[in-house]
Amino acid sequence: MRMKAIVAPKYGGPEVLQFEEVDKPIPTDDEILVQVHAASLNAHDFEILGGALVARIGKLLKKNGILGSDVAGRVEAVGANINQFQPGDEVMGDLLYAGMGAFAEYVCAPEKMFTLKPASMTFEEAATYPQAAIIALQALRDKRQIQPGQTVLINGAGGGMGTFGIQLAKYWGAEVTAVDSTAKLDMMQSIGADHVIAYEQEDFTKSGLRYDVIVDTVAQRSIFKYRRTLNPNGLFVMLGGSRGAMLQAVLLGPVISRIGSKHLGINWWSKPFNKEDMDFLGELFDAGKVVPVIDKQVPLSEVPEALNYLEEGQVLGKIVVTVKNDSNT
Repeated sequence: MRMKAIVAPKYGGPEVLQFEEVDKPIPTDDEILVQVHAASLNAHDFEILGGALVARIGKLLKKNGILGSDVAGRVEAVGANINQFQPGDEVMGDLLYAGMGAFAEYVCAPEKMFTLKPASMTFEEAATYPQAAIIALQALRDKRQIQPGQTVLINGAGGGMGTFGIQLAKYWGAEVTAVDSTAKLDMMQSIGADHVIAYEQEDFTKSGLRYDVIVDTVAQRSIFKYRRTLNPNGLFVMLGGSRGAMLQAVLLGPVISRIGSKHLGINWWSKPFNKEDMDFLGELFDAGKVVPVIDKQVPLSEVPEALNYLEEGQVLGKIVVTVKNDSNT
C-alpha cells in the first residue's frame, strides 16, 4: 500500500522537500503502526534537513527521508511483542530518536516513543507537546524547582518552548519576564507574562535587572552577559541558540558554576518524552493552566512553506500539521 508524505531526497533547505507517495510502513515485532492525525514543526527540523553533524552522526533521519518528530494519531496495528497499546488507541509521541517520520499519513516506531493521548486534547493540541512542552517543563523543574515569588526571564518566549515556559513558570508562582519580537508582546502578556521586552528595542542583559532563573531558547550572547544578569545563586539554562553560545555554555558553564554561586549550562534533555511528564501536563491542560498556543494549522502538502515561515522567527507558539481530519473529542 502507498501513503502520502513529505520526503527529503537530500540534505538542504525546505525547497528540497517533496510531497509524494511512498510505501506505507509495516511494523516490526517491536513497533506500532500509527495513522498520523497531526504533527508539529520544531527548530531541529532545519538542523536535520540541513545535514547538521549531530543529525548525521546520530542518524536522526531514516533512509526514507521523512522529517517530523512530534506526532499524534491512532494506532492501526501493533507488532507481535507489543503489550502497551492496541489498535484504536489514541497516542502521541516523539520520534526524534526513532528516525523521525511524522510528516506522513502513517509512521512505525517502537512503543516506548509513545504514550496515550489525554482524552480531553484534540490531536492538533496533543501534537504540540512532545518536545516544546516537555523540554520547557524539565528546564524549569528538574534543574531546580521554581519557588513562588522568584523572578524568571525567558528569552525567545514567543515560540513553542517559550509559550509553554511562561505558563509553567506562572503555575509555580514566579514573576515572569518574556523577551521576544515586538509582534509577540501582546500574545505573551495574554498567556501570563508579567513583563515583556521587545529584543529589537532593549537588551535585557544591559538593563541592570537581575533574575533568579534565565531560560534562553535562542541564545546568542556571551555566557558572561548571562552571568551578570543573574541574582546570587541564580540559574541560567540554555535550550537552544548559536553554536558559539552553546560551545561557551558547554566549556565555560561548568567552570563558572564551580567557582561561584551562579549556575550556568545547557539542558541536555536527559529525560525525553515520557508518560509521567505528559500526565502532569495533561492535568494542567485540563485545569486550563497550561495550554498550547497554535499560530496556524497547515495541511501536509504545505510543510515546506510552513518551515520557511518558522525560520523567519515570527511564529506565535507552534505550527501544527493536520494530516487527517476527524473528530476525536
